[in-house]
Amino acid sequence: MELELRFFATFRDAVGEKEHTATFDDGSTVADVLGTLEDEYEGLAGQLLTDEDDVAIRDQLSVLKNGRDVTHMAGPETDLEDGDTLSVFPPVAGG
Repeated sequence: MELELRFFATFRDAVGEKEHTATFDDGSTVADVLGTLEDEYEGLAGQLLTDEDDVAIRDQLSVLKNGRDVTHMAGPETDLEDGDTLSVFPPVAGG
């Protein structure tokens, strides 16, 4: 299946582009895609998922499926479908 991936702020710098289309296996979840991204881009390694046995999206990270935060769905186990857009925002800091 094809997904549109969008990256923001420091994650955009790590990937080298704001968005791109990538192909993943049918039935992939948010955790599958984020894990693949951590493996593919050195600047994302360890930044998206916890290293625990029970995989979770890192605190304060925002991951949206088609504009909706996946924490309001099934979290990292949210299923993805062909044509979905996955947006990844790093933690926001400042004052």
